Amino acid sequence: MRIRVVHETIYSYEQPARGLIQVLRLTPRDHDGQYVRRWRIEPSVDGRLTEREDGFGNVVHWFTPDVASDALVIRVTGEVDTNETHGIVRGAVERLPDLFYLRESDLTLPSTGIQEFALGVAEAGDRAPLPCLHRLLSAVHGHMAFVGGPASTATDAARAFEAKQGVCQDIAHVFIAAARHIGIPARYVSGYHRREDGEAEHEAGHGWAEALVPDLGWVGFDPVHECATTEAYIRVAAGLDYLGAAPIRGSRTGGGTETLDVTLRVEQAQTATQQ
Repeated sequence: MRIRVVHETIYSYEQPARGLIQVLRLTPRDHDGQYVRRWRIEPSVDGRLTEREDGFGNVVHWFTPDVASDALVIRVTGEVDTNETHGIVRGAVERLPDLFYLRESDLTLPSTGIQEFALGVAEAGDRAPLPCLHRLLSAVHGHMAFVGGPASTATDAARAFEAKQGVCQDIAHVFIAAARHIGIPARYVSGYHRREDGEAEHEAGHGWAEALVPDLGWVGFDPVHECATTEAYIRVAAGLDYLGAAPIRGSRTGGGTETLDVTLRVEQAQTATQQ
């Protein structure tokens, strides 16, 4: 499947912002399940855009404007060819040992409720990782209601689990916290998802989890949609939690009140043979 993405993140400042630095994890890499045909990041103001790699193996761009500005648009456009791998991620850049992803993080600390929930899922059937993860996928999907809205680091897995609802980031964090508690390495993944209903407009990018399965490797699980990831997903960045894979994080001096708006279009593109 060929997926086209047009993603704009629009910042407006009350006053010109100085010392602005934007850290962008917005560039996917090739692996066995996806091939990046073209990808471009275009800031709306002049500045320095430098590329590097973080400790997780994600492509990271640092953007610094040349002058203070009261508005900034980060525009991402690209096309990616994806293949059906039934969620199995092979050939991705791996910079850390698998067991690193058993480490807890502030956003994925398992509360007593999550611990009991995870143990209940593990003890409900075959304790092998793969069937256990599929039960966990269904259990988290059944426990959590998806609500739209922007991602926020103010909500961790424990709060989201107690509220029984959250954005995709929150639901993925609950899955990750539960998986780690029963001894299965898991991590957060950010990216894009082409909707099955054909609707191309999205409020924001998507987030899901990957867990380690013996003899298979890393497998993507999306508890929002209760499925393993498919060819409808573009994998962009991974980390212990959202903070390690956030599409954009930044800092600035001054500027007053900030207003953020996002437009995102994810759709299937026509290939040459289809045309």
